[in-house]
Amino acid sequence: MIIFQDTNHFSQIQQSCVATIGKFDGVHLGHQLILDQLKQKAEQLELPSLVILIEPHPEEFFAASADDCPARLTDLNEKLDLLESFGIDYVFQLAFSKPLSELSAQDYIKDILVDGLGVASFIVGHDFRFGHKRGGDFTLLQKKGMEFDFEVIETAAYERNGHRISSTIIREQLAKGEFSLVEQLLGRPYSIKGRVVRGKQLGTDLGFPTCNINPQRRQIPLHGVFACEVKLGERVLKAAVNIGYRPTLGEDGDALLEAHILDFNEDLYGSMIEVIFKHKIREEVKFTDLEALKRQISADVDQVREVLAQ
Repeated sequence: MIIFQDTNHFSQIQQSCVATIGKFDGVHLGHQLILDQLKQKAEQLELPSLVILIEPHPEEFFAASADDCPARLTDLNEKLDLLESFGIDYVFQLAFSKPLSELSAQDYIKDILVDGLGVASFIVGHDFRFGHKRGGDFTLLQKKGMEFDFEVIETAAYERNGHRISSTIIREQLAKGEFSLVEQLLGRPYSIKGRVVRGKQLGTDLGFPTCNINPQRRQIPLHGVFACEVKLGERVLKAAVNIGYRPTLGEDGDALLEAHILDFNEDLYGSMIEVIFKHKIREEVKFTDLEALKRQISADVDQVREVLAQ
């Protein structure tokens, strides 16, 4: 899969493509249905498949603070890994910015879809809005498609129990700790990937060393303590995981995921790990002293052992 951020790069290697567009947060079953639709059309036309990936999310760009934007299910790297796993040929990272937000819908179509990517077929949701003040819609795309000779196809909808799957629904179920249902909606267990970074060694001092990763999100979709599995290469290890905004001793700061891997003493600094969420143990709690924190961690670890042994 080839990733690019400038349409000039694409025009040097390809003349045309079949494309779709979106944030693809979570790359859930609804997204996967669109990706299947994209690949089938690309094969039919003997053209490469291309995903226009909007980064950052518009809600993040316009948000005054992290509290004002929806939690992310997947960061950019996780999305790209998933898109590659589904066999997409190209990803155009469309940088959402002030100039892009001010681009008219007509120029959006002409500059990006027609001149930039040479789109032959464009697969998009009927409710898709684009351009300055969201002035462009499906009807305008169809009209311009006839003018510039590209096809506009409505995306297929994936429903479960009569409800369309969306990233919003998955966020809501994650917040409730409904990991089995989330797995059904994603087509895989929910996980967060990242490279292990150095922490403050507080867990080590308390007798519960952790490997820490930065979730790379302005707003995280989970808070609290969880029973998890940690994938390290081919190994799958059991872990007690805390995720939040450094909550344990009343500190405020960036989001952090801290995983205490059970019966494990290797140094994982710099390693890439995947943390798979299985069961919620409790909500975040702030502690006033280290002894209270140590007692709670010990109780959490015991409960994680019990849950993961089932």
